[in-house]
Amino acid sequence: MKTNKYFNKMVLYNRLSPEELKERIESEDFQRKTVSFYRYVIIDNPQEFRDELYITLDELQCYGRIYVANEGINAQMNIPEHNIELFKNYLDSVEYLHNMPLKWAIEEKEHSFLKLIIKVRPKIVADGLNDTVFDVTDVGTHLTPLEFHELSLRDDIFIVDMRNNYESEVGHFKNAIKPDAETFREEIKMVVDELEFAKDKKILLYCTGGVRCEKASAWLKHHGFSDVNQLHGGVIAYAAEVKSQNLESQFIGKNFVFDNRLGERVTDDILSNCHQCGNPSDRHTNCALDSCHDLVIQCEKCADEYAGCCSSQCYDNFTE
Repeated sequence: MKTNKYFNKMVLYNRLSPEELKERIESEDFQRKTVSFYRYVIIDNPQEFRDELYITLDELQCYGRIYVANEGINAQMNIPEHNIELFKNYLDSVEYLHNMPLKWAIEEKEHSFLKLIIKVRPKIVADGLNDTVFDVTDVGTHLTPLEFHELSLRDDIFIVDMRNNYESEVGHFKNAIKPDAETFREEIKMVVDELEFAKDKKILLYCTGGVRCEKASAWLKHHGFSDVNQLHGGVIAYAAEVKSQNLESQFIGKNFVFDNRLGERVTDDILSNCHQCGNPSDRHTNCALDSCHDLVIQCEKCADEYAGCCSSQCYDNFTE
């Protein structure tokens, strides 16, 4: 990849205020499609790659959150419908992104992203693992959504949710093991301990889009698990496939997503309760108080009563 001599003359980050961002997207006269993708691939110069990526995606009016590291790329974004083919052609023109599998959202009720953020990070997923002590390329068997669906119906397998507890709280596969972890860093090690007795059993891993299962499956194989499998494309791909095939989804509830929508409904099941009143709800929101912003489940009634704040204390501070 060649260095662009014009980089220092360009602004490669967002400079608009939240109000300007909202006004900009609401004034658009076209639709957007939300997509996610990832790839573990050695990127020689992540910063240079990041800058070139930003220039092109900005020109295509793409918004989203993308992490770039020496180990690869992890992206969630939305694209104007009229630029989708240009976007795909661009991906295919880049060595690191050629033939990239894309996972398209199944719901577009709200704007997923309002701006483009691309960050260079040590890893594309914070897993807390030392990659030098195990073979990160020795991953589990990739299962298509239909293969995963058929296997999930068996009673001699272990389905493991590799997402955080606030994700599995609102939606999960039936009979899945759901470790009570707040971060992937905690969970990846917790799973090894909790499934020590099942090292010779068939393990099915799943996560939102598939990226977390890449490292998790390699970590399990490193610890002696003999039959590790993972849902290729994650819940996003599974939900789209079972819908297109008119199958009864084994994933029930809502699939939490890391954008402004905070979830895509897969089935009508409400599995969780409002953290304030206890009534059934799977409506995630961030506390409206700037000094808090905790992620909670809050029903619409409590959202109105507390002005979007997660507690009486935050509400009192918010209304002062």
